[in-house]
Amino acid sequence: MNLSASDRGRLKEILQARRAAIDPVTMGFPKRMPGPGRRAAGLSQEQMDVLLTRTPGTYNRFENGQLANPGADLLTTVARTLRLDEQEWAFLWLITRKENPPHALHSSSGTAIAVGAWQRVVDQINGAMAFVNDAEWNVIVHNEDYRRLFPRGRTPANIMRWLLLDPEARTDVLMHWETYWAPAMMPHLKHSVELRPENPALDRLEYDVLNDPVAGPLYREHAAAPIPYFDGSELPIRHAVHGPGLVTTCLAEPVTAPGARVNLSFYTPENPLLPKPPRSDK
Repeated sequence: MNLSASDRGRLKEILQARRAAIDPVTMGFPKRMPGPGRRAAGLSQEQMDVLLTRTPGTYNRFENGQLANPGADLLTTVARTLRLDEQEWAFLWLITRKENPPHALHSSSGTAIAVGAWQRVVDQINGAMAFVNDAEWNVIVHNEDYRRLFPRGRTPANIMRWLLLDPEARTDVLMHWETYWAPAMMPHLKHSVELRPENPALDRLEYDVLNDPVAGPLYREHAAAPIPYFDGSELPIRHAVHGPGLVTTCLAEPVTAPGARVNLSFYTPENPLLPKPPRSDK
């Protein structure tokens, strides 16, 4: 790491605070007895070396911003040992490697949604279908316009499972499903599985898609591609109330729930036999 004095100070401040919050006894170290020696609260830097299985002095150099090129394995072990949250995990990568982390730190991240606050938000949105899904693609909150999209007004519990596996979705609602919807949505699922390799819900969803006779072959063909998405993406759809048309979508991510999605979609009546082909921003 070649950090500025300011960045070294910010890194040290957050790591010291997290060390101080952890009782060494809970990590398997003996309780300190009265007498001379270190009196600061929490884990010592020497104890961190033991927990990280590193040579003495390694953690000291890391905390002080003096360890060159810290690897992903070290960053992960430090973050989990010090019980960092997702925002602190991203900060650790940005300050030491100048890049975003390649995956979430905790498999459960992105599933804690402020339901009440987001329900109030989507309830105020009229003229657009609005919903929030967590990182496992469970629909957490939605507005009335979103509910009206679906046959019989029945919103799916898990939007990705519905998009890829529901027979009615594939044949009646998502028009040109094999040509447009499957290639557009399957990379989203693959990406979320790779970001959370230990998440059982996502593993199960991908397993079910792979073992579906219709979706499985398409997933193997399309899932590994880059996500073909841009704000304003258009796909052909049959609205339960308004009939065939296009749905135009914009996505955002809640700051405190990485991997979750705020989805705003607009329906436009248009000839469903001539859907606009997928495109990417130039």
